[in-house]
Amino acid sequence: MTIEELTTSVENALQEIRPFLNSDGGDIALISIEDGKHVKVRLQGACVGCSVNQMTLKMGVETTIKKFAPQIETVTNVD
Repeated sequence: MTIEELTTSVENALQEIRPFLNSDGGDIALISIEDGKHVKVRLQGACVGCSVNQMTLKMGVETTIKKFAPQIETVTNVD
């Protein structure tokens, strides 16, 4: 899979989860994909101060991204 295909897969995953974040006043942006296996995202809006954002990141975002792009190993939030 090329980096362009990988980026498209990750963006498609974010599109799938975005409505759930939007419904709570939040959003998410793709920042980078490093070494073809580490994704950096930025939680936005209400997600920034949310006490469960790390759970959302691991259980929702990371799981969804791995469904679209199984080679991804980690998903981290950057400020």
